[in-house]
Amino acid sequence: MTGVTYWAPAAWVDGRWQHKVRLSADAGGHWQRIEPDAPADGSQVLAGPVIPSLVDTHSHAFQRAFAGLAERRDGDDDFWSWRDRMYGLALRLSPQQLRTIAARLYVELLKGGYTQVCEFHYLHHQPDGRPHADDELAMSWALAEAAESAGLGLTLLPVLYARSGFGQAGLREDQRRFATDAAWVDAAARRIEAARRPLVNAGVALHSLRAANPDDIAALRSRVGDRDIPIHIHIAEQQQEVRDCLAHTGRRPIAWLCEEAAPDTRWHLVHATHATRDEIAQVAARGASVVICPGTEGNLGDGLIDLPGWLAAGVPVSIGSDSHVTRAWPEELRWLEYGQRLALQRRNVAADPPRAPSTAARLFEAARAGSAAPAGFAAWGLQSGARADFLVLDEQAEGLLGLSTEHLLDGLVFSGGQGQVVRDVFVAGRQVLSQGRHPKDAAIAAEFAALMQQLWR
Repeated sequence: MTGVTYWAPAAWVDGRWQHKVRLSADAGGHWQRIEPDAPADGSQVLAGPVIPSLVDTHSHAFQRAFAGLAERRDGDDDFWSWRDRMYGLALRLSPQQLRTIAARLYVELLKGGYTQVCEFHYLHHQPDGRPHADDELAMSWALAEAAESAGLGLTLLPVLYARSGFGQAGLREDQRRFATDAAWVDAAARRIEAARRPLVNAGVALHSLRAANPDDIAALRSRVGDRDIPIHIHIAEQQQEVRDCLAHTGRRPIAWLCEEAAPDTRWHLVHATHATRDEIAQVAARGASVVICPGTEGNLGDGLIDLPGWLAAGVPVSIGSDSHVTRAWPEELRWLEYGQRLALQRRNVAADPPRAPSTAARLFEAARAGSAAPAGFAAWGLQSGARADFLVLDEQAEGLLGLSTEHLLDGLVFSGGQGQVVRDVFVAGRQVLSQGRHPKDAAIAAEFAALMQQLWR
């Protein structure tokens, strides 16, 4: 593509609304200049106010086919019983079926205001546990093809998954598709990067401390070396995980990680639901970030993160949709704040007056600033050098109608849950969603619906 210039009546730039903004992207799809109080001067005039998109920093795409199908109880029900049922789906999917599920999900994520997704990808092998005969990365390429079809950016994070729990020698039988070691994960990430697919990059992940023993972690750290790639890990999501880690190591998960694995700014701690203030301080000192998934954490009964503690410590935060029971970042931010309000019996917990009196603005700006590193980028948002991704809001949409520009983010997060408030979506300077519709919407939806009938009839 050639360079392109847009003009917006208002845009969220440098953490605040600015007006009459001219946005110029280069031929590579990155911002060159962002100019407030500028004339349109032949630019493409956008249909409404502009905000940055966010990165969905934690996704298990295949679980989209399970959303809504685990909401009935027969006996005790918690994260662990949900996980056992989820494995039933994981054991059945082919690469083509994964592509169909992911394509549907990725269109939904675009509608929900995301333009990049970090796939915490552990569903690798054939159902019997053997590598795919044609290409052992067949499932990874299925995700890449789905992202290309949707027009969404993708950060693939092949996952090291070596044991079923603390003190275990290997995996359970129903985890056989997940088996990897440090060499496999590192080679997979290097192959994904070498393929140079448009809008696709790679990092690595450790499933969790319970699924990777200390030697696994050391081996992957050694193979990654000084390469500047994102490293993700599930940690301290469940109280049982904390208890098991204490029993086997004498330390809580986040404390063990900080003291033994030496995480740095490349590390992104997913969930971190059960953290003490001392552990939060350790993470802050290391420069790592946390990835919060409020919709999934609520759905699974994980617990509530110490949001005031993480924000006060200055730890970067980002938002993930994880199991995809929610697929729009305004809903994730609403869940994040409402959980705190219920727990603390206060309102506007995340606000920080007088500097940041708007809860929605503070949460959005934190998630925007935290979006870059988990996806392997240096910058994210409406700033020079960042990829030219953005959203155009529909001011006539339910929840936004009649609001001043200064209150649009408040309405988007706390009043815009009904209807499509994101009008247009652009990725790397190219429009992929117009008036709330994707050009492949109908075909992708029909293929997904047929697959769901096949899987669950």
